[in-house]
Amino acid sequence: MIATPPRRLTRRGEGEDDDEGSVLILTLGYAVLAIVVILVCTAATSLYLAQKQLDAVADAAALAAADGFDLSVVDGEPVAALTDAGVRREAEQMMAALDPGVRLVSATTSDGLSARVEVAGQWHPPIVTMFVPDGLALEATATSRSALR
Repeated sequence: MIATPPRRLTRRGEGEDDDEGSVLILTLGYAVLAIVVILVCTAATSLYLAQKQLDAVADAAALAAADGFDLSVVDGEPVAALTDAGVRREAEQMMAALDPGVRLVSATTSDGLSARVEVAGQWHPPIVTMFVPDGLALEATATSRSALR
């Protein structure tokens, strides 16, 4: 067994590093970091929900536009054909009934069977911070196809 020399007792503060108060700085740093993370996560969630809402508005407008077909009979068969004017008219009517903060960018048909609607809106963060911008422009596009059976 190896003998160790006895320790000399000293008063507090003599020959020791004083680390009192450093835990407070660490705690404050973590608190600030937690607040920043909460603010950024809140803004990201708000942005995600705003984009999903804009997607839903585009889907509703495209569905309404696809129902705006002109019905005619060709060779004894009913034919539903979409026109750009009809698609735009129906999409505008749906947009008037929905979110006023969303604007209709375009409403067209490329093949006479599908209605393509593009809408745009603006997102603003729920809590304005220096870490998140003042707002972003959002866009959504939806396509709906008319079917006559």
